[in-house]
Amino acid sequence: MLETTKDRISVRVPKPVRETLEEAAALSGATLNQFVVQAALKEAHAVLERDRIIRLSRRDAEVFFKALEKPPAPNTRLKKAVAAYKRSPLNAEV
Repeated sequence: MLETTKDRISVRVPKPVRETLEEAAALSGATLNQFVVQAALKEAHAVLERDRIIRLSRRDAEVFFKALEKPPAPNTRLKKAVAAYKRSPLNAEV
């Protein structure tokens, strides 16, 4: 079942900003509220995407995938870290 409860967000803007938003909303065939919500949601998705997606250059991607395909042998520090992890009470098997 989809939740139909809606929350209200109030903002105060200078009159010229409101007039610009109203004009843009009218041109796009939306109400001011619809236009503002759509624009804010679009920007929110863009911000979240920039935060969640890692972009690599072609060279960096090649290095990354080569390391996945043929990882280097474990060094002393990694072996010590694994041993410490296995001794950790936080790693107790359930």
